[in-house]
Amino acid sequence: MTFAESVSHGAILLGAIIGVVTYLTWVERKFSGRLQSRIGPYLVGRPHGWLQPIADALKLLSKEDITPTKTDRFLFNLAPIWVVVMSLLGFAFLPLTINWVLVNIDLGLLYFSAIGSLIVIGVFIAGWASNNKYALLSALRAAAQIVAYEVPLLLSLLVPAVLAGSLNFQDIILAQEKYWFILFPVVGQISGITFLLAALAEGNRIPFDLSEAESELVAGFNIEYSGMKFAYFYLGEYAHLLAVSILVSILFLGGPLGPLLSGGVWIALKTLIVFLIVLWIRWSFLRLRIDQMMMLNWKVLVPLTLGNLLVAGLWVSLSR
Repeated sequence: MTFAESVSHGAILLGAIIGVVTYLTWVERKFSGRLQSRIGPYLVGRPHGWLQPIADALKLLSKEDITPTKTDRFLFNLAPIWVVVMSLLGFAFLPLTINWVLVNIDLGLLYFSAIGSLIVIGVFIAGWASNNKYALLSALRAAAQIVAYEVPLLLSLLVPAVLAGSLNFQDIILAQEKYWFILFPVVGQISGITFLLAALAEGNRIPFDLSEAESELVAGFNIEYSGMKFAYFYLGEYAHLLAVSILVSILFLGGPLGPLLSGGVWIALKTLIVFLIVLWIRWSFLRLRIDQMMMLNWKVLVPLTLGNLLVAGLWVSLSR
């Protein structure tokens, strides 16, 4: 692939991701409405509110961009851009079909994980640069939460890599031709469930959204942001959630593998199912306290994922 082709493919992928992420907000509002016996978006684009995401984007574009006087202006403006860029970069390594991926490298899983962990820098910068005690406290919570849950997340990610014998996404997909890794006895289920929980905590989703606990933090680390800068944080959050859903479908559900339909259709269906499960969790459970969240991580998830990884390694070594 030439440089010009890479740029054009990257631009197409970026546009498609932004379009999908925009309408994921509509999916969540309609899904949560059905769970709570509400209609959800309805009037804008009747009868189902199809144009609501576009109306929301236009509204945010028209809002005034306010920067408080005592902020660190450079870092304050950098933070939302950093979060969006880091959230979108990971898609370059994710194969959307068996044969198509923008950047195909042997360490794709490692690079994806490394880039995803950099989002916390933008969150902390936003809280620090805002010169607001609520924003700073929220940023410190988010940093502690993301750094802590990176440990079980990476340990659970390594299980499919160990079972496939590779950190390349395409090798992991091809290793699931006989059976998906989520069906691997005990080890697969523990790895899939712990990864999803850790990803929810890293992505600041209920029941782990302590950086946006309205009762004590108002709106969290982005409280001083308005207009499109405010929207960038949510664009990054939903982009990260979409990437996690695609990653679960690739690592545990065979990705594009499936009968009759094309690989792109299969990975889209599996990603949608994972995304709806995440939404069901969000609208069904209460927020944890920060001490409960940390105890769940260090006393349950870390030992469980570490033992699970050791079992997977022993099974692979003994089966050779």
